[in-house]
Order: sequence, then structure tokens, then C-alpha cells
Amino acid sequence: MANVTANKHEDESRPKGHANFGGSFAIIEGEPFTATLWAGAEGFHMTVNGRHETSFSYRERLEPWSVAEVKVSGDLELLSVLANGLPVSEVVDMASVELMKAPPLSKKPIFLLIGVFSTGNNFKRRMALRRTWMQYEAVRSGEVAVRFFTGLHKNDQVNMEILKEAQMYGDIQFMPFVDYYTLITLKTIAICMFGTKVVHAKYIMKTDDDAFVRIDEVISSLKKSDTDGLLYGLISFQSSPHRNKESKWFISPKEWPVEAYPPWAHGPGYIVSRDIAKFVVHGHQERTLQLFKLEDVAMGIWIQQYKNSGQKVNYVNDDRFYSEGCDSDYVLAHYQSPRLMMCLWEKLQKEYQPVCCE
Repeated sequence: MANVTANKHEDESRPKGHANFGGSFAIIEGEPFTATLWAGAEGFHMTVNGRHETSFSYRERLEPWSVAEVKVSGDLELLSVLANGLPVSEVVDMASVELMKAPPLSKKPIFLLIGVFSTGNNFKRRMALRRTWMQYEAVRSGEVAVRFFTGLHKNDQVNMEILKEAQMYGDIQFMPFVDYYTLITLKTIAICMFGTKVVHAKYIMKTDDDAFVRIDEVISSLKKSDTDGLLYGLISFQSSPHRNKESKWFISPKEWPVEAYPPWAHGPGYIVSRDIAKFVVHGHQERTLQLFKLEDVAMGIWIQQYKNSGQKVNYVNDDRFYSEGCDSDYVLAHYQSPRLMMCLWEKLQKEYQPVCCE
């Protein structure tokens, strides 16, 4: 991660990427600003003055921990740079650890399992979740279980740190492979396995470690939905494969020959019912599951297989699942830094309203 403090000399067009204009420019000519560039699961992300502005995909086969130098170009007067490399566990008093330690898994059926995609060096993000939405009463009481699904790291120091973290908080499930973007679909299968074989969850949710989840609202919405055949989230009903090789979502005709995807829910957060999760696990064990490198689309493909087997599917679209940032009345807000996580949580505690902090 790099924090860059600079002055902007003159107006320029914004860099290409998934930019969040929000009706105004992120910087003002002649005024200092702080930009944070960080590596995520899918690519580099940049925030300016705390607001997510743009994202860029990695070059093919580039892994974020191999990056030794980052260049930010433009007509800027650089004031200061702060670079942050491999994380180290912070010192936490034992009283705080007890408050954040995962409750024991219930032997009785639970309402919801939330599987969080994370990577070994994202300690600060996991701590932010433990201090915020993982403090909902539904989580502390055991009605909802939350687990981080994390692969191994190429750096032994990071692996040792995350092992100590797992022993301390009891909420990390290790995957038996080094984290690569092309393997994250295996985490989805692992979440389904955990939710159907380790715990008896009525619903299974997948989310990311930079997403803020309003668990109370998720529970309320699920109780209004059908129990079986459910896919709930921000659903894309009409989408097609990206054939541009420069796209991080590039899919070759060999990988997916059809020019349309079945309905799928955007990856920052979606929920499936137990019967669909069991279908995914069974298909994986019987090797009838069609694997696909885009994790969220893969779930849509598996649900289509479930539907083709004669089962009914209930697609519930909710625009309050924001995959590109935060908006008022959110159920899920994506691209939230640890600082923004704390801010969102404080606003919920004080104002009892889902108000964004950007």
C-alpha cells in the first residue's frame, strides 16, 4: 500500500478504470490531496481523500506481492510518500481479543454462514471487520457465523502471522493453495462445504474483506424470501463474456463459447439457500460441477445447472448491494478501507441510519 500526498497543478482527464465520479472531481486544482493505492484480490484500487476512485486489473500472471515499485504519473507536485509493505499483527490487549474472538460454532442449525474472501496480508481489513459488523448481536450470539477463507502466501513470514491470528481469533479457514485470483472459485466451493457440512446453515453468504455488511438488514430481507432455490444480491440478468484480452474479466470462446451468461450476483456479496449450496458441494464431489474462473459468474452457472435439473430458482435482486462503493440505504458497501469500516459502524451506532462516510 502506498499513501501519496500531492498538489494537483491543472485539470486532466481521469485515468481509465472503474471510476467513481460521484458528480464531482476527486481533486481540486492547487489543493493538496491524499491518494492511497492498494492491491486487492482482482487488481489495484485507488482512493483519493478516502473515496474509492478507480481500479485497475493486474497484468496476466502478475501477483500483487511481487510488485516492488509503483509509479503514479501526472502533473503532480509530490509532497510526501508513505509505503507500507508486509503487515505485522498489531498489539491487542486480551480483553479486546475476547470481544473479537469468534463464538463457538453451534451444534444446532444456524440461520446464516458468511464466508469472507481474504488473503494472508490483509490483517488490517480482517481486524476492521472484527471490530465492526462482526460485532452484530446475531454474530455474537451464534445465530450467524462468520469465517475468513484464506489461502497460503508465498512469504513464510505472512503465513506465520496469519497462523497466530487464526489461533487467537478462531475465525480463519485455511485453503490448501497459494492465493491466486484464478483459484478463488475454490473458495466459493469451500464456503458451501462449510455451510452444509461443518455447520447446518439455512443460508450461505459470500463476501469480501473490503465489504461492509449490514447483517441486521440481511437477516430481515432473508426472512421475507423463499427458503429454497434462492439467489439474493445484486443480480445481473443480461450480461455477456468479455472478449477483450485486456480486460481482467476476459473469457475466451474456449472457456465459455456462449455469448451470454446465466443470471449471476455480483461478487462483493450474495446469498444462496442451503439446497443450492448442497448442490454445489455434491457437484464438486461427483465432478459434475462446471468450474469457471470468475467466481460470481461461476455461482450463476451452477445455479443454472441446478435449475436445469428441474429445480425452481428464486432470483431476488437488491440494488442496495453496492458493488462499486457506498450509497445511502446500503445493505452492503464495497471498497471500504478499515477507516471507512469504523466510520460506517460508528454512524450506525450513533445515528441508526446507513449513512456513507465518503
